[in-house]
Amino acid sequence: MRLPNLLATRRGRLAAFFALYMTEGIPLGFAATAVATQLRRQGIGPAEIGAFVGSFYLPWAFKWAFGPFVDVFASERFGRRRGWILGTQLLLALTLLSTVLLTLPQQLGLFTVILLVHNTFGAMQDVAIDALAVNTLHEDERGLANGLMFAGASIGQLIGGSGVLFMAPYTGFQATFFFVAGCILLVTLVVVLPMREAPSAARVVAAGSRLRAAAAEVRDFAVDSFRSFLGTRAALAGLVFAILPAGAMCLGLALQTNLAVELGMKDDEVAWLNAWSTIVNGACCVLGGWMSDRYGRRRMLAVFVALQSVPVLILMNQLAQHGWVMPVDLDAPGRPAVPPVLVTALWVTTLAYNMANGLMYGTRSAIFMDITNPAVAATQFTAYMAMMNLAISYSATWQGIAAEAWGYPTTLLVDAVLGLVGLAALPFIKPLRVDGEPRWTDARAGRRARGMALLLALACLAWLPYGQWHAALGKAQPILGTLFTLVFVASALFLLAAAAVLRDASPGLARAAAWVAPLLFAMYLRYHVDTIASWVGADAAAFRGAADAVLAVIAAAGGVLLLVLWRQSWAALGATVSRMEPQGAAATAS
Repeated sequence: MRLPNLLATRRGRLAAFFALYMTEGIPLGFAATAVATQLRRQGIGPAEIGAFVGSFYLPWAFKWAFGPFVDVFASERFGRRRGWILGTQLLLALTLLSTVLLTLPQQLGLFTVILLVHNTFGAMQDVAIDALAVNTLHEDERGLANGLMFAGASIGQLIGGSGVLFMAPYTGFQATFFFVAGCILLVTLVVVLPMREAPSAARVVAAGSRLRAAAAEVRDFAVDSFRSFLGTRAALAGLVFAILPAGAMCLGLALQTNLAVELGMKDDEVAWLNAWSTIVNGACCVLGGWMSDRYGRRRMLAVFVALQSVPVLILMNQLAQHGWVMPVDLDAPGRPAVPPVLVTALWVTTLAYNMANGLMYGTRSAIFMDITNPAVAATQFTAYMAMMNLAISYSATWQGIAAEAWGYPTTLLVDAVLGLVGLAALPFIKPLRVDGEPRWTDARAGRRARGMALLLALACLAWLPYGQWHAALGKAQPILGTLFTLVFVASALFLLAAAAVLRDASPGLARAAAWVAPLLFAMYLRYHVDTIASWVGADAAAFRGAADAVLAVIAAAGGVLLLVLWRQSWAALGATVSRMEPQGAAATAS
């Protein structure tokens, strides 16, 4: 029987993109729920699990970098987008199956690396799917298609998370790897292989220059997105709002799974909690979007963000009241009995949290569309989404560290408070209009660039005293270390954008920015200095001392260069983008 080409009909297109997004949700649900549950059951601590889960969101935070390569390196034979989707789905299944023979928790490091690569292919697939959607979906079906795509992602997370936990008692956990890979390959067989992508106008690229063309597109991306983010006060406020946690997050990340295991919940009970949470969250996404259209986007978003902190504070109070403060291993001698009320509290607060989170999620996406420049819609909106994924990544990481250092109640309190900080940016996320017409740039773009350069410069230079006296911070060191990681990543991205924007006006400064940016990215290697020392056979103490000196030089170089950029005029940001795209194009970026 010949399977149909789903892209040929309206219903087929809707079904195809639902199924394709489902394959994106499966790996994330598998890692964040199923694997995290098993690791906690095997005695892995919350900090390691938080870092494990947080690492999987990093590829999604930087998925924008794959876009130019997906555009330039394409095959008309397999389909410009279909070829990438087909290849990445096969690699998703292959990388997952390669972990079957690993032993956990002994080989957790290798397991984490492989699943990180696995999720990198997932993020790459997402870029190709979004590009296919932009070129395939008709204008009158994009809204419904986007709703179904997000629903597909939720169903995928349900399959990879709850579905695996339901199966594990009957098949063993290792066998579920074949189930997850099989689900992905089933979509490949039924949807992707029969798919026939319409021919598109290929980019004109000189022979042997595809890599250069991809690099040029990355540079164009940097210029356009940089201008869009700083063009208006609303766009910059949106950037701040995207990089900060959108409300309390702990009951949607690994901390909630850790607690479920510690409180004695079995795999099927964790699976049911995750299943109902996903269903409630998905339904409230639709409801929240409708309410924001009816009652005002910023007003409702403020309410929804604040509501997320309420169940977190209730659970904090219950844990403190019953003395469940620090993480407790399942096999710890003298392990205290679990009060049944805590299990009930976890159920109630998790479901309540997912109601508020769902209401927030749909509304938050809509408010970013409101401030997205139609000329660079896919670029800017995708970048906002990527930064929100980065916020999820660092939140999962710091919460795991904090749970071990401070205990659960304090971590929940800090998360509830930090989740409200982003509300300060909401009053400024108002699209600029002149005579009723939207405007995407104003006269203050250069001033905003200088302000951001100064802020990042001071943050980089703050590493110098921190590097000298960080030992005095005790258990707070890893949390501040996560904050500095965010600073160095943001500074590196700023420098890369500056290198593109200033390459004509200040070529020497642009070259310096391009050289220093990778060094700031490399600051993440500070977590692996001892491992690198063992690889090269160096004395650990001496190597650590030398590495600390190099780290200080890099941070100082980044800070000084950013101070120089602070003194620039940034006149190039005053240029306007003439190419216009339909506003609906932003809806297909995820």
